[in-house]
This record gives sequence, structure tokens and C-alpha cells, in this order.
Amino acid sequence: MDYLLFRLYGPLASWGDIAIGESRHSYRGPTKSAVMGLVAAALGIRREEETQHLRLNNEYHMASALWSQGQLLRDYHTVQAPDSVGKFTYRSRRDEVVIGKDRLGTVLSGREYRSDALAWAALRAEDGAPYTLEQIADALQAPVFTLYLGRKSCPLAAPLDPQVVTAIGFAGAFEQYRPRGFSAELEDKSRNLEHDYLCRNQSVEYCWEGSLGDFTSQEQLLESQLLTLIQHDRLHSRKRWQYMPRQIHHYRTAEGV
Repeated sequence: MDYLLFRLYGPLASWGDIAIGESRHSYRGPTKSAVMGLVAAALGIRREEETQHLRLNNEYHMASALWSQGQLLRDYHTVQAPDSVGKFTYRSRRDEVVIGKDRLGTVLSGREYRSDALAWAALRAEDGAPYTLEQIADALQAPVFTLYLGRKSCPLAAPLDPQVVTAIGFAGAFEQYRPRGFSAELEDKSRNLEHDYLCRNQSVEYCWEGSLGDFTSQEQLLESQLLTLIQHDRLHSRKRWQYMPRQIHHYRTAEGV
């Protein structure tokens, strides 16, 4: 089968976990909603186009190879936004803090990020999916909207380098993926930097949805290194920011790719 693979690397990333009150937590690695949101931005799908977002989330299967989950970073936020008063419109930030100072409703918020994390993502399309993997790869090379890793404050720090490969299972696809260097101008040097980065991480965590056989033959998986969890990152409604549970298989190996 055909698979689309691409790299996710940046100084900061935030993979939204369930939000509890003012706390905004992050999963260790890429969530499906974040990855498919990135794909949607590349394709030029707007936030209000609910049907297209749901099709992206439902008609493509995803896996990831987490080379480094990065360092956990917690950021403290103070959010101020006055509520509306009839038909009055605040024309500027100064109007908000001066005219609306008694209605600011300050909210304290803590948000989690992953610093210097590196992951590879893989997609497999179902029959009848709205876009071919080649079309998505082209969009990732020349995105319509700005791409980021979970939050707008998390820009990419390396090319996505999307590649379509033919393989048996997600494991075979990851084995074939060899992204180019971080910098086109310093191809050899940046390739060596990434190689050194990967070599320092002696284990890699694979995550995928579906059956165990979707990754590789079950005989090749060590039960002691396999874990199945429920993760709430399957899009239910883009307009209402609602997500559904999704069963994820986790497999950590010390062999690398």
C-alpha cells in the first residue's frame, strides 16, 4: 500500500490533550487532530468547512514515529478580553483596557509545550478519500495557509519533506523514509546533524491506529513493549472543538528505524 510520510520538528510543539479548566495539557507526540489540521491548512481548507475536516479525520489512517518527545515546558498566560455591551464595538486594544476595564474578566491559563521534539508522521488513505497522497504531499510543499505544530506560536523549524512510499504496513513505510537535511543550503551538514540527533535517541516510540497488523506482523512485536491506550484526539466537530476517543497502539523499541 502507499503511505505519505513527513517530518515534524520545531523549537516548540503542543499536541492538545483534554482541556481541564484553565489548564491546557499536551500529549507526548503528534495527535491526529493536529496533524490533519496541518494537512487541512496546507490544502487551503478553512476552519468553518466542517465536512472537509471530518473527511480528513475519518478517511485517512495515521501513525507516528516519535524520536524525541522533547522537554516539557509550561507557560503561564494571562488572558483579558472584555465582554460585549449591546452593539458597542471595541475598536482597539486601548479601547478594551480603558473603556472596558471593568469588564475585562481576566483569566489565568497554564499551557504545556514540548521543546525540541522530533516526530515523523505517516498517512494511509482509504478508498474514496477526498485527496490522493500525492496531492497532499504537493500541498505540504506549497501550503495555502501557514503551518504550525499544534499552536500558532509553534512554527516549523525544518522542511516537512513529504515522501510517498509503497510498503507493507506502517513499519515498512517508516523503514523506507529518509528525510533530506534540515537546510537546503547546507544539505550535507544538516543531514549529518539530523543523523547525530537520531543516533543520540536510542529508542523510538511508534503510535498507530487500527489493528496490530496495520503496523507489522504481530509475530514481530514484543508484548512487553506494546501498550494500547485511548486518546481523545479524533475530531467530532470542528466548529464546536469537540473530540472523540481513539484507540492507539504504542510500541517502543531500542532498534531505531
